[in-house]
Amino acid sequence: MSALPSRSPLGLLAGALLLLLGLAYPFAVYFGLQHLSPRLFAAALGALWCLRLLQPGASALQRGTALVALGFCLLLALSEAAVLLRWYPVLLSLFLLAVFGLSLVHGQPVIERLARLREPELPPRAVRYTRRVTQVWCLFFLCNALTAATLALWAPLAWWTLYTGVIAYLLMGLLFAGEWLIRQRVRRQA
Repeated sequence: MSALPSRSPLGLLAGALLLLLGLAYPFAVYFGLQHLSPRLFAAALGALWCLRLLQPGASALQRGTALVALGFCLLLALSEAAVLLRWYPVLLSLFLLAVFGLSLVHGQPVIERLARLREPELPPRAVRYTRRVTQVWCLFFLCNALTAATLALWAPLAWWTLYTGVIAYLLMGLLFAGEWLIRQRVRRQA
């Protein structure tokens, strides 16, 4: 098994900041729209994604994610349309749907690749299981994108903030926990 590429301190910092920003983003939009320009949001978000893009040893997936996010930031900066800020979670969910979905068609499914990091020789039953879990994540990302888009179009900002800042993460946590419990049961039956 090959070693994972080492990550630079700058890349780790950018990744940590993007994670924190992702968690805080809906609340930053909710509270910041009253006082900040959408261009400021675009500049801050764009700077972090540039750091991610320029990090040495970044994977094709990381670079692709960064380019999509930078395209969004450019559109936001040029249009200065505050309503676009609500579409960032939709964009990320659709991008993850594409990554997980394409992995079902080409190469190993995402969950299988992650499983092989711990257990390089997966039995056929585990390979089928990881494929099914990847499909479940695809369904989650699709539903999450549709819900966030619906809220972006027709709901008050407070509802959008509650869903994208709290409920979506709770649902993701429930999916992680539920899958872990099912995986333990499947392993005991094997």
